[in-house]
Amino acid sequence: MGLFTRSKKTAFATSEYDRLELVIMCQPQYMTIRDIINETQKKFKNEGIHILKAMEQHEQFVNTLRAHHIDVVLLPANEQFPEQVFTRDIGFTLGQTIFVAEMAHDIRQGEENYLKEWLKQEKISYYNLIGDKIEGGDIIIDRDTIYIGLSNRTNQKAIDHLQQLLSQFEVITVPFHEKFLHLDCVFNVLSPKEALFYPDAFNKKERDYLETRYELIEVTKDEQFTLGTNVLSIGDKKVLSLPVNQQVNKQLQQRGYEVIEVDITEIIKSGGSFRCCTLPVIREEPKEL
Repeated sequence: MGLFTRSKKTAFATSEYDRLELVIMCQPQYMTIRDIINETQKKFKNEGIHILKAMEQHEQFVNTLRAHHIDVVLLPANEQFPEQVFTRDIGFTLGQTIFVAEMAHDIRQGEENYLKEWLKQEKISYYNLIGDKIEGGDIIIDRDTIYIGLSNRTNQKAIDHLQQLLSQFEVITVPFHEKFLHLDCVFNVLSPKEALFYPDAFNKKERDYLETRYELIEVTKDEQFTLGTNVLSIGDKKVLSLPVNQQVNKQLQQRGYEVIEVDITEIIKSGGSFRCCTLPVIREEPKEL
């Protein structure tokens, strides 16, 4: 098998929780904390990242997805990009379009070119968001509603641009405390009715609004630090989560979710977990009831 596996059909996604069929990832071969860009990296700067352990954990992650019949594309790793493992940020799939992001931080600019190379190879069309600072970790999709985190990685200009492009969608700007980097570090939709969130990341206005949309499953301060919100839904109420986030996992199980525990604690030292490490290209189109 080469660096790329071939997609079976065009891109499609309209949620964070429909059955996942094809996802883009990248091995943490050159992962390192070079420039501190979040609170997690600040803690682990001196300890550093054990690359062999991170690679082994990532391989287990990939194998778990494949065991659930999910096609995994591995983009080539490049020593120039120490955070390339976090493929979620280089774009997002909405409907039948892949939007390619423009990375806000210098250390990540250029990662998106590997995504574009694969899309061209697969003859999948994409929309290049040139000129707007936006990253996929700030984009949460739930059918006809798109939540976009207003952060130091995604600016209001980018949100306004997407609102113009996506007039058929309700685009909701969600401000949060910027030290948490991306919206998916503090908020993640699990179903049309339920979402994980870390309340201290939001002002009262945003908390009250999210409560009108979902039954909110609160994540504690300790489990937010270990990225308890940053689970990956693969469909059929199955969710990948870290074993250390016991309270999150228990709450999910009590709500009928199957929690698939995979240890990627070496990777989260750089501030991203399951959702950050995956860029869904195809999620099964929901069947009409």
